[in-house]
Amino acid sequence: MRHIRIIVCLLSLFLVACEGTTFQSSVPAYPVRVVIDTKQGAFVHFQPTVTGSYITIDRDGYYMNGSFVLPLGATDMYGYGGIVVYVDLFGYSAYDMACPYCAGRGQCRSCTIDGIYATCPECGEKYDLASGSAVPQNGLSHESLRRMNLINSDGKLTITQR
Repeated sequence: MRHIRIIVCLLSLFLVACEGTTFQSSVPAYPVRVVIDTKQGAFVHFQPTVTGSYITIDRDGYYMNGSFVLPLGATDMYGYGGIVVYVDLFGYSAYDMACPYCAGRGQCRSCTIDGIYATCPECGEKYDLASGSAVPQNGLSHESLRRMNLINSDGKLTITQR
């Protein structure tokens, strides 16, 4: 009987210790729904074999490697700070372009993309997109860029909120 009480006490301690361990990003969760067909139209050259290429999507439309490609569609939703879809060594990755450091302080400006980095124009923090996880480089932010869910189905990329 005594062993059962000890086990029950230990189990309740474990349950209390696990409470509140879910990570919550500083970047608010805004709706995301983007579909990019890499086999049609302007996106035909956006392939996972071209490391370092990217597409950004914001309220003004789609930009491939910094050049305007297509206006935003009626059903497109682009998150809090816009979306970047980046070709890294592992294939495609998608992130919200809002800097977590500045978003946590109530200042949201979309990062700009320069090569392998997304750079916040407000605080100067750089996020390494080529790493496959958009980790901060300068030490200001303790969070990576907010990662989006990306499904690649035969060249059709569907990006949604995680």
